[in-house]
Amino acid sequence: MKKTWRPVPPYHILALLVLSHTLYLHSALPSPHPALVLTGIDVLEAENFARLDGKHVGLITNRTGTNRTGKSTVDLLLGAPNLKVVALFSPEHGLFSDVEHKVASFVDPRTSLPVFSLYGETQRPTPEMLRGIDTFVFDIQDVGVRFYTYITTMAYAMEAAAKANIEFMVLDRPNPINGVDVEGPILDSNRLSFTGYFPLPVRHGMTVGELARLFNEENKLGGNL
Repeated sequence: MKKTWRPVPPYHILALLVLSHTLYLHSALPSPHPALVLTGIDVLEAENFARLDGKHVGLITNRTGTNRTGKSTVDLLLGAPNLKVVALFSPEHGLFSDVEHKVASFVDPRTSLPVFSLYGETQRPTPEMLRGIDTFVFDIQDVGVRFYTYITTMAYAMEAAAKANIEFMVLDRPNPINGVDVEGPILDSNRLSFTGYFPLPVRHGMTVGELARLFNEENKLGGNL
């Protein structure tokens, strides 16, 4: 039997368009129960800081170092059992993210801890700064671009830690501009600097923890991450 083509009635087309648009809107809406993302400090806190049992810690951080409720990593480690915070280390803009130019070292009056600047007279931890420390902890939010100096501060501290046989722990955080897209030219290896530690594209698509592993492996730092 010969089949004949029949045009679809206009109201059927309209119904299909309405249905497809509804399905699209439904898929585009955010989930009413978004997945909870835990940062490194959240995980460490949930484990009751067991990974730092018995450690003497040097903490590299600033105002971005907080848990999901906004409590600072400084206060969390100071209140943690079975570990001792020996010193704090500050990056560009200082411990409180309020300094425009070079940052001075000082003693924090609230905690009585020395705060060593890694953006002042030196950009690398000195042997004197490392005295009494057996573990570095890094907790700073990156922004996902190559020229952000905090990742260089991390790398310089990793180099110093490896030379001094000091463990290095990165409390990781999500890349805020996503970990999928990579954009921009790759830095020439002969143009490395404090604003470009490694030949990365401008938008690198990695977290600080992933960058730490990359630096350690590719630059053969020999660090204990």
